[in-house]
Amino acid sequence: MVWAFYLNDCLMRLIVLLLPVKLKKTPLFDFHRASGGKMVEFAGWSMPVQYTDSHISSHMHTRQHCSLFDVSHMLQTNVHGKDRVKFMESLVVADIAELKDNQGTLSLFTNDKGGIIDDLIVTKTDQTFLYVVSNAGCADKDSAHMKAKLAEFKSAGHDVDLEFLDDALIAVQGPSMSRVLQEGLKDDLTKLTFMFSALTTAFGVPCRITRCGYTGEDGVEISVPSSRVVELTERLLSNPEVKLAGLGARDSLRLEAGLCLYGNDIDETTTPVEGTLVWTIGKRRRQTGDFPGADIIVPQIKNKTQKKRVGLVSTGPPVRPHTPILSTDGKVIGEVTSGCPSPCLKKNVAMGYVDSAFSKNGTQIQVEVRKKAVPATVSKMPFVPTNYYTG
Repeated sequence: MVWAFYLNDCLMRLIVLLLPVKLKKTPLFDFHRASGGKMVEFAGWSMPVQYTDSHISSHMHTRQHCSLFDVSHMLQTNVHGKDRVKFMESLVVADIAELKDNQGTLSLFTNDKGGIIDDLIVTKTDQTFLYVVSNAGCADKDSAHMKAKLAEFKSAGHDVDLEFLDDALIAVQGPSMSRVLQEGLKDDLTKLTFMFSALTTAFGVPCRITRCGYTGEDGVEISVPSSRVVELTERLLSNPEVKLAGLGARDSLRLEAGLCLYGNDIDETTTPVEGTLVWTIGKRRRQTGDFPGADIIVPQIKNKTQKKRVGLVSTGPPVRPHTPILSTDGKVIGEVTSGCPSPCLKKNVAMGYVDSAFSKNGTQIQVEVRKKAVPATVSKMPFVPTNYYTG
């Protein structure tokens, strides 16, 4: 009887494992399929990894022209109320109060142990809310984290509320982005510089445009009503400068730009100092030490940490995540967190964590690829110079 129950339990578990996972779909899902998008699972969403063009073609088109990425899987949140800045600063390391109207900043949710819960962009709008964009893979965690703090703030009598948006989000990235987008704007795009945001209308569609991105190129992210995102996407793609690009190109582009991928390069076991993200911590916040994990993070700024995120360059076989990093005498000194062949540089680029003694740029080390030690060099990031528009 016990064995029968055990076997039945195992069978039920197996059935659950074999059941197809219902993936979430962005408002552009059908458009991707119709456009030849190869769909894959990413953070619980069905997303295009590439289209009819190869990954390398999409990558180079972004660097030379302009590409459109669907990033609607990202979590968009408006934080309302007169205590919204105080609320957000209780969760992140940035100095939100010092931001100008419609200016944004990259910041980090941190925990009490100094670990990074997620990275996000916070924009201080000229209206009565903050606009926040965080990662799809952390959406449930981030929303629960913010809701828990919201309950704490409200019980203390503070005025703050959260609004989770269902708008679509697309990123238009590349050197010809400004020419393409300006055709559909009445506003002068040259007045919108890197990390600033504006409410406007693009090709007749109301939207929020933020000059930022994840490729290292000049670009924008456009938050648009889901019901009109196909319309705007089709209008942008009518310009031959613009092509669709998927997750494959997005990953290699961000790696060439030296940008972290949450869950690979930073997580709750790494601090901002170890992740070489000290610049995200506002000077006032370092002095007040009133953000989660400050008692661990602030002392690390003044003292060396045991490990540090670095860039790596090598030739030969590609370097992939979890590849061991070795000293020249074969001792394991760290691990690769992201890596790929660089389409622009024609050599391998990677990032990972090494013992701090080996973190100086130019240090000769090795990476273990297919059980063979391959020479590599600790390199400054970004690997490919960024082209952000600063005016």
